[in-house]
Amino acid sequence: MSDTDRQAPLAPPRAREDLPGPACCTVRGLAKTYRTGSGAKAAEVPANAGIDLTVRRGEIFGLLGPNGAGKSTLVRQLTGLLRPDAGSIDILGHDIVRHPERAARLLAYLGQESTALDELTVSLAAETTGRLRGLGRAQARAEAAEVLAELGLEPLAGRPLAKLSGGQRRLACFAAALVGERPLLVLDEPTTGMDPVARRAVWSAVDRRRAERGTTVLLVTHNVIEAETVLDRVAVVDEGRVIACDTPGGLKALVDGDVRLDLVWRTDAPLDVPAVAELAARAERTGRRWTVRTTPEQARELVAAVTGGAAFAALDDFTLATPSLEDAYLKLGGRHKGLAK
Repeated sequence: MSDTDRQAPLAPPRAREDLPGPACCTVRGLAKTYRTGSGAKAAEVPANAGIDLTVRRGEIFGLLGPNGAGKSTLVRQLTGLLRPDAGSIDILGHDIVRHPERAARLLAYLGQESTALDELTVSLAAETTGRLRGLGRAQARAEAAEVLAELGLEPLAGRPLAKLSGGQRRLACFAAALVGERPLLVLDEPTTGMDPVARRAVWSAVDRRRAERGTTVLLVTHNVIEAETVLDRVAVVDEGRVIACDTPGGLKALVDGDVRLDLVWRTDAPLDVPAVAELAARAERTGRRWTVRTTPEQARELVAAVTGGAAFAALDDFTLATPSLEDAYLKLGGRHKGLAK
């Protein structure tokens, strides 16, 4: 088989009839266990423990969870880089467990680290990615130029990625991932280190491809704010399992009616004040910040207690907020260390 044959796009076979609606990616019973240590200290640690997921065509689907939840292992299996111990992965009708080499022709992957491109200029990195995906030289160059213009990277086109700031380099890697179009985009923390302008450019580019070409996006993140803003549906992953899967609004409805009160003390909390001492027993405390999840009525009473008495002099700031995905995550039984905000 020639190089051209190997890189030619795959025509998706007919969708399986048992899929619940048009699916881009279907995962069933996916399991992966790592062995750690040796001898008497050897242990098996499950990274994925029977994951079931269906990502619909054209949606932005998120994997949300803390570091170590099993998200990266799942993505490596989806991209054909890691073989699961058990389970199946179907992308547009192709069996990725039996044929992992097909993943590269069905999806574009932006990992957390992309050091292989560091010595290339921004324009050459994008063009080279297109060539590796089967585009001719002229087409790869044209697509690279179009994507750089779309993302506002033209002023940096001649600079090596290694010489860019963290956010600029991340945006350049995202640009390379877009060249040589694939029906599925797998993005692992794509906007890390980016400023608001760059983040907006990323999601505008994603929305444009979804609207015009039906592109599906699988986003891996532990950023709650980003997840709530861009996702159509989200699977909450913890300790190798999917503990919930719904729209962001559907998950937040689990804690509907509750609010979050955050108190920030100037130095130490005045525990000699009875209201504060009582609050200490129910608050999640991280240094000077205390967080209480409660009803709106109780929250008003708590605010009055700490702002209308002797505790007020020790209070630096306080906020009241409606439930977030992190609140839903904790309600579902996720680990108490929570998610990044």
